[in-house]
Amino acid sequence: MSYSSFRLPPELLNRTRCGVGARLFAWLAAFVAVLVFGGCSLFPELPDKNANLTAEQLYKKAHDSMMEGNYTQAVKDFDTLEARYPYGRYAQQAILEGAYSSYRGGETATAVAACDRFIRTFPNHPSVDYAYYLKGLVTFREDQGLLGYVYEADPADREPKGMRESFAAFKELVAKYPDSRYAQDATDRMKYLTNALARYEVNVARYYYNRGAYVAAVNRAQAALLGYPRTPAAESALDVLIQSYNKLGLVQLRDDSQRILEKTFPNSVYIAGPASKPWWKFW
Repeated sequence: MSYSSFRLPPELLNRTRCGVGARLFAWLAAFVAVLVFGGCSLFPELPDKNANLTAEQLYKKAHDSMMEGNYTQAVKDFDTLEARYPYGRYAQQAILEGAYSSYRGGETATAVAACDRFIRTFPNHPSVDYAYYLKGLVTFREDQGLLGYVYEADPADREPKGMRESFAAFKELVAKYPDSRYAQDATDRMKYLTNALARYEVNVARYYYNRGAYVAAVNRAQAALLGYPRTPAAESALDVLIQSYNKLGLVQLRDDSQRILEKTFPNSVYIAGPASKPWWKFW
């Protein structure tokens, strides 16, 4: 648009008046024109400090920021490195370390996306097993929140979406790279997550039972037993199942579940009845 073609809308022109109103309108119109025609010249761009850095220098700068705990700056520099030098070993390393920096900086979605991009782009890279492992770590405790770093929260009390995603990443790592240096730790974390997911199902089942939704309690207790049959939470799941069947008047199913409990967990506290709560526990 040329300067000569610039016109104010007719409805604004009709509002001009003599005196103070006209002068104010003229001043505002001039100010708008300066902004329109001046463009970005009023706000000059700052020089790019990374403009003359080589790939190696830019990587070192980003890596140093990461090691110093400045994860926000590290992510920015790794992104710049990947965009400016998309080919070569530094770009590949930038994706992995950028993912780690995002993870440590609390940017879960960004970290997972970076891991997926590395796995998709470099499926035969020697460090692709680490990408799977890091993806599992990112969602391992993703929703425990800030206070999770102050005290150890029970993962069974949290929404299981992140735990399931973490389990899937670790499972894929162990299946594809059983000899990976991260395979054993991934296996241990899978066991931990399995127990946590089982406890989550039992917690939900007890929630329904306590509110009189016995059919829903049966369904969640069965889900815990079928989905996680060899976990410690199976004992509690059977107890919920027995009590729910009893409330529903399903005597045969109640007795069958009772026999399974006695055979599987002969020393269970639920055989003689639920254990009493400590005096200091109010929930």
